[in-house]
Amino acid sequence: MKLKKTETVWFSVITYKSRKHRYAVMAKVMKDKRMSPYMSGKVKMPFDPKRMIFGGFKALVGS
Repeated sequence: MKLKKTETVWFSVITYKSRKHRYAVMAKVMKDKRMSPYMSGKVKMPFDPKRMIFGGFKALVGS
């Protein structure tokens, strides 16, 4: 991804106990009333969500 001069890269990691735990946490986040303005489009996101990359990954090597 090519950055614009005004952009800054952020990296974040969230670790869950299991996939089931992740789904439970995300369900609570989506029900949180503080999220509804962002989900409805009434409030502009502080970043371009089209340039956001996320996903679930499986560890190939453990420590």
